[in-house]
Amino acid sequence: MSSPPHPATGPGGIRDPGSLAVIGAGAAGCACVAALRRQGWAGPISLWESGRGPGGRTATRRSRTDAGLRIDHGAPLFNLTTSPPPALLEPLLAGGWIEPWTGPIAQLDGQGQLHPGGSAPHGLGSLYRGNGGMEHLCRGLLEQAGPDVEIHYGQLVRHLEITPERRWRLLGPDRQLLKEVDWLVLSGTLLAHPRSRLLLDWTEVPLAAAARRLQDAQLQHVLAVLASIQSEARSNLLLLVPAAAAAPWRKLPFRLLEFSEAAQLRWNLSRLSVQPLADGRCAVVAHSSATFASEHLSVYGSRSSIASQLGVAPRPEQEQAVIEALSAALQDTLGQALGRWLSKAALRRSLAGERQLMRWGAAFPRPPGLPLELALCPASRLGFCGDYVAGPGFGRVEGALRSAEALAGRLLAAAAGGSPAAVNNHCESSRGPAPLLG
Repeated sequence: MSSPPHPATGPGGIRDPGSLAVIGAGAAGCACVAALRRQGWAGPISLWESGRGPGGRTATRRSRTDAGLRIDHGAPLFNLTTSPPPALLEPLLAGGWIEPWTGPIAQLDGQGQLHPGGSAPHGLGSLYRGNGGMEHLCRGLLEQAGPDVEIHYGQLVRHLEITPERRWRLLGPDRQLLKEVDWLVLSGTLLAHPRSRLLLDWTEVPLAAAARRLQDAQLQHVLAVLASIQSEARSNLLLLVPAAAAAPWRKLPFRLLEFSEAAQLRWNLSRLSVQPLADGRCAVVAHSSATFASEHLSVYGSRSSIASQLGVAPRPEQEQAVIEALSAALQDTLGQALGRWLSKAALRRSLAGERQLMRWGAAFPRPPGLPLELALCPASRLGFCGDYVAGPGFGRVEGALRSAEALAGRLLAAAAGGSPAAVNNHCESSRGPAPLLG
């Protein structure tokens, strides 16, 4: 199939890049629309997100009835390990959307010994958090994108189609038309990865179904690469400790506790985030190990937005069983390793508070990831960004930001009718130095 026609030339001889849709309003999706606007994309941009707001792994859970509640249920912070920093960082700091983080980090080993200081990835580089909640990272990025980005929250893009004119059609769960655009960006892999069939009982992978019409050899190769990328899931326990029981949690010698590989095997937990609230309460988020999550992949949290949109019936008995299992793991861990700060009575009072489950489906992609050179398929006018793209910060927020900035530059070059070499130059210039971690 031949390459798509060049976009029309606009006033003053400036080439109109056309319309573009980004699916997913996590760090990568929000960074992509911000970078596109900052780098000069003048065409219409729309952003589509199945959740109630932006954030993805950097989302913050709030309550309409509890103004003081704020829980960063995914990434409690993010770090940058390579220089120079993403161009989007300075405006985020200047606008007060994020702030440097210097809180205490510790690691727990398999013998239950606590070691001050973090390990990779959070113990390296410069650390930051959202000012007032991790969601402010994405809200700050959308502020940089400006007011003319069309944003749709609570809207699941379930199907993709290609028109005879080779434009992308975004369809909802009932195949209703949501949008038709010239360019498409996927900031996550759900619509392109076979796991969607396993987890959501879909009959086919949406992008693969649409790609058959395009006959784009590069896109077929990208689909094969994406299918080979494995990701670790997480089942997270969200615990709201009442103010009367929160004092021991506030006295812990860390705000973030990482579990060594041996500790993860022993306790089924990988991370513990302690988040004191302004009203004296304390939010605690216990991240399961990858092994534990893989054993409970079919169990959604009752507040899962995608589960409700897909009509997945709640399974309260299974959800409660996972909550109890994670609570027992937390109680066992703290009782054996942190009894100096948290007595059994304090733990019982803490676990008597509100508990919720949040399943984090593709929490951490495993290397090698999608090569940066394959993140744009110009013939199909399709781009990819996210932490699953290889490069500095792979598997973390840093990788999401850097891949989004790189893709924005390549999209602009491709939309302007640039040669393949010119498009790839944007790829090479965005690599930066080698990462500190393998």
